[in-house]
Amino acid sequence: MTGPRAPRPAAPSEAAAAWLVAGREIASKLRSKAFLISTAILFALALAGIVIGSLAAQNQSGTAVAVTLDAASLVPANDGLEITQVADRAAAETLVTDGAVEAAIVGDPSATPFGFTIVADSSAPTGLLLLFAQVPQVELLNPDQTDEALRFLVAIGFGIVFLTAASLFGSTIAQSVVEEKQTRVVEILISAIRARTLLAGKVIGNTVLAMAQILVLAAISVIGLSVIGQTQLLGTLGVPILWFAVFFLFGFVLLAALFAATAAMVSRQEDIGSTTFPLTLLIMAPYFLVAFFNDNPVVLATMSYVPFSAPVGMPMRLFLGEAQWWEPLVSLAILIATCVGAILVGARIYQNSLLRMGARVRLGEALRG
Repeated sequence: MTGPRAPRPAAPSEAAAAWLVAGREIASKLRSKAFLISTAILFALALAGIVIGSLAAQNQSGTAVAVTLDAASLVPANDGLEITQVADRAAAETLVTDGAVEAAIVGDPSATPFGFTIVADSSAPTGLLLLFAQVPQVELLNPDQTDEALRFLVAIGFGIVFLTAASLFGSTIAQSVVEEKQTRVVEILISAIRARTLLAGKVIGNTVLAMAQILVLAAISVIGLSVIGQTQLLGTLGVPILWFAVFFLFGFVLLAALFAATAAMVSRQEDIGSTTFPLTLLIMAPYFLVAFFNDNPVVLATMSYVPFSAPVGMPMRLFLGEAQWWEPLVSLAILIATCVGAILVGARIYQNSLLRMGARVRLGEALRG
């Protein structure tokens, strides 16, 4: 007689199963040479952009400045400055107001450790400020909230990072879902775990990778700005970068659930684009809006409360100083509520479409089941 059979191992809990799927997703991406190379290129471009931008600003030629006699010996020698010497501060301010020079360097014994102050009209030339190891004291006669070029660069930075990360990992999730349907692997997976658990694992795994990229990019920005001596800019960008990471986390979870759900509605890689196209537009819209309307407070305010654009709009408003302290909290609450709704809807579509092969599943059918 044979002895009693060994008891079957207990099935993993849903949380454990989801983390197993997430680990599989992460390991699969980390083994992909294409992913590793593209990530390394992205990091290199980010660092190069910071360094080149700084060097370009430092090497700007033709910056017209007025210098008072008591500050002439304190101005660093640089071929990119067109210096006009004036007798006193009043004469320097007159040239600045008339537009004859972009800024003036005037003697100021109280402005330690420099001994001078830079006077400008609405914004000080970035190239002039970068000539100094530390940013000297600046006085603006007609101050704007932020430098126009700097505002544009920060807007483009937030927009490109969101667009790149969301597009890359969103398409990765979609391709993974369809590949598992084509190879029938999904039928084996569903026999062991629930469809919603499989969806959760995919979302968690790709969210971990996406957030890792965002955090590394943030670290590169912090280190790069520190190395080139842009501590003042770093202090201005610190809080918006942190909020960008928080908003991106929930915004990406929202998009990831929808990418997986829409991909489950098709059975061929060639059909992915037709179902995920609306999501692609939602990802691209914040980039173009913030690029073209970064100086429009109405557009930025609207973006900061729309869930799909809040990860770009709200950090941008925080950088510009246009958002009240409570606005990021309200916007984040709206984003989280929308994220929960998207997960519930996405899980229903995913579960009702995952095992259907052949023709594309219509949205109404996927929702009804």
